[in-house]
Amino acid sequence: MTKLPDPLAHRRADHAIETLFLRRWSPRAMSGEAVTPAELSRLFEAARWAPSTYNEQEWRFRYAHRGSATWGTFFDLLLDANKAWCKDAGVLVAIFARTTFTKTGKPNPVHLFDCGAAFENLALQGAAMDLVVHGMAGFDWARAGKDLRAPAEFVPAAMFVVGRPGDPTKLPPELREREVPSGRRPVAESAGEGPFPAS
Repeated sequence: MTKLPDPLAHRRADHAIETLFLRRWSPRAMSGEAVTPAELSRLFEAARWAPSTYNEQEWRFRYAHRGSATWGTFFDLLLDANKAWCKDAGVLVAIFARTTFTKTGKPNPVHLFDCGAAFENLALQGAAMDLVVHGMAGFDWARAGKDLRAPAEFVPAAMFVVGRPGDPTKLPPELREREVPSGRRPVAESAGEGPFPAS
């Protein structure tokens, strides 16, 4: 199996955190090898335990294994730039978010927030399993709901791939250069006590 670049060689936390957070990143190079149903179930199990408002669990995952009868339906939703590297994924997944509360039918203002929490759980589990998990916004949002037959109360939240690490030299040149774990801005630039500063 191809080894990914070691994120811990590229990233340093400014404060003491679990190294799993540093190990999670979004590579694109995948080998084309299959992801097993058991492995995929472990990822969805991790997502299942994400927090959600009133325990709504608004997320729904629809997926296709590469080579399956439905792979083409999912793959055709991707923008061409993503097709160039997603072709080697083991699984393509679309996340849908329920926009209304199940008990009242009223709008749920945090449906996307909660779906993001479920994806992060899944992505961290993928990192622990040495799998590639890479989220995407580069797909046809208008067609996703229609082509994947989403009920009216569900909207697309994102798509992502799951795969096994592959050879970065097989990526297009512009992507090959980016196949390194990225850094982050300092905490102080993202979090501050009190209101935003006066402009």
